[in-house]
Amino acid sequence: MIKRVIAHLGVFFLYLVSLLPLPILFFFARLLYYLLYYVIGYRKKVVRQNLINSFPEKTTAEIISIEKKFFLFLSELIFEIVKMTTISKKETLKRVKFSGLEHLEKHFEAGESVLACTGHYGNWELGTLALGLNISAKTMVIYKPLTNKIFENWFNRFRTKYGNIFIAMRQTLRGMAAYKNEPTLLCFASDQAPTREETKYFVDFLHQPTAALLGVEKIAKSTNRPIYYFKVTVVKKGYYHVAVLPMCLNPSIMDEFEITNLHFKFLEDIIKEQPQYWLWSHKRWKFKPESKE
Repeated sequence: MIKRVIAHLGVFFLYLVSLLPLPILFFFARLLYYLLYYVIGYRKKVVRQNLINSFPEKTTAEIISIEKKFFLFLSELIFEIVKMTTISKKETLKRVKFSGLEHLEKHFEAGESVLACTGHYGNWELGTLALGLNISAKTMVIYKPLTNKIFENWFNRFRTKYGNIFIAMRQTLRGMAAYKNEPTLLCFASDQAPTREETKYFVDFLHQPTAALLGVEKIAKSTNRPIYYFKVTVVKKGYYHVAVLPMCLNPSIMDEFEITNLHFKFLEDIIKEQPQYWLWSHKRWKFKPESKE
């Protein structure tokens, strides 16, 4: 009971914070950066080791530079996500611009549904919110539910406030069936770490064998829906550009695991361009091919 009360108070506090303009929130983000990085050292060892393993060619000074930039961006990202509670349509459309949406619209006009791939790069939450305001078809997003249902409900309220539909990962097929008679865009952030039971395949990603979710590939090959990669670029603080890039237009002819390898290659190239904007604090490499433990 006490935990529920604290969670509700926390959600109300976040709502009040979201009423502040983003420039003020970015000031607080700078303070949070110093707290996370220099005082608490939040997952600093995880981030450092992930960067060292991913960029063996970089010097210690280069690794630390990326590390600091990441923690600053993470702090800004936290406040950007909080701001989404009350962000307006106008502000959303101003901060996220798209190119290549005409590719999707051609499919929608033909009555075809499309799959979208991206990663936890830049502000993927704001990008998804803006996407639903920019295309004619329903935007359906596959997500991993939180254990705290109060915070999950808070997240999903602002995620869906402009019409997007969020579907829990284990309900993907049921969600697809509910909208089978109309064109949709089904979105996956497929760089999440699978559970041990889900770990069936490892891809070579950032110089490491990496356990990969196979959901996108399975759905693509069974439905032959074309796949587009959504490449996020951070233009400047709080502003993003999303390029819609053809990734695989005829999945049925692809070899096994070829789609999964292709997705991770797209993501790897993007991370190498500006590594500070990927979620390095995530414990991405928990399982190894030899042990899966």
